[in-house]
Amino acid sequence: MTLTPATATRMLFPDGFLGVLMLDTKFPRPEGDIGHPSAFGVPTQRCVIAGAWPDKIVQSAAGLRKGRVVTPILQLVRRMAQDGAKAITTSCGFLVLLQKDMQAQVSIPVVTSSLLHLPALLATHQKVGVLTISSSKLGVEHLRAAGVPKSRMGDVVVQGVDTQSEFATAILGNQAAMNLAQAASDVVAAAIALKHRVPTLTCVVLECTNMPPYRAAIELATGMKTWALTDDERLTRPWRVSP
Repeated sequence: MTLTPATATRMLFPDGFLGVLMLDTKFPRPEGDIGHPSAFGVPTQRCVIAGAWPDKIVQSAAGLRKGRVVTPILQLVRRMAQDGAKAITTSCGFLVLLQKDMQAQVSIPVVTSSLLHLPALLATHQKVGVLTISSSKLGVEHLRAAGVPKSRMGDVVVQGVDTQSEFATAILGNQAAMNLAQAASDVVAAAIALKHRVPTLTCVVLECTNMPPYRAAIELATGMKTWALTDDERLTRPWRVSP
């Protein structure tokens, strides 16, 4: 019997899977990174968006659409749902710009970005930090797409990593090798800079899904609690066992 890809997927994941739309990358993905097999602890199927290189996605809304990746992404969302996905997420926080478009394609939960944590955090915190791979590209349109009210825009403090750092150049340049120790230092340095800017900050959202490998180091260096995409319970709820 010849199996279609959809049938084979359902056989492999009889209880469904978490669909992860991955950028087209070759940089290393250490434990904690969303591309690492252990990232979620639930059945996961990763699907690469062909041609969606980091520099095409880390963009404004206009830049993202200019990259001609929106239609392929929406097609993959529908296909994953048809193949048995119970929830869908992505490997880049900048795809929050497509949150409404992607969710409109399917009835299952779609959680595009850790930035979606912001509305709930702002409800209980005076200010919330955001650590991003590119502060020059992450703008108001991304925060609005994440659900941040206009009246609270000034309460979101965005800090980017050094544009010339190992972390930024290896990831945005889609390099096959990356000095992980230096990358950790780069991300922690950005977190420390954020804390220095606003000493009262107690929490920070990690926009970039490549930052969680360093979240323990961030928390140790700054005292801020980190929030990552993997903390969103909607992505693992279908597999949670009720007490």
